[in-house]
Amino acid sequence: MNQIRELMTTSPRTVSPDATAVDAARLMRDEDTGIAPIVDGDGRLAGVVTDRDVALRIVAEGKDPGSTRVADIASQNVVTVDPQQDVDEALRLMAEHQVRRLPVVEEDGKLVGILAQADVARHVDAARTGEVVEQISE
Repeated sequence: MNQIRELMTTSPRTVSPDATAVDAARLMRDEDTGIAPIVDGDGRLAGVVTDRDVALRIVAEGKDPGSTRVADIASQNVVTVDPQQDVDEALRLMAEHQVRRLPVVEEDGKLVGILAQADVARHVDAARTGEVVEQISE
């Protein structure tokens, strides 16, 4: 079975904790993704902000996206994977936590990639991908 390193999107664009929600939304638009990893000055993952976070924690609450820091709306308890782990572990985590994307971090916490459901779909058989999609959507 493949390691996550072989399937992940490498060197994802990131935002700093002090970036605004507008900055994160523009990054997601420009990169055609639903996630903006938040990294500290050393490249360590500090959290993630998703398009859903922006919709629910800013728009629905009537907050100003231009002055709201991503650190204040970031998803808590981010599930991550190691690049050397097996894809089966990533599939298990995606299903268990009902997430479509997993930040890939080294042992020291540095972000090295993102493993998205689409990455898995391109490399794993359709039956297994379908099972994970079904479990995520429950």
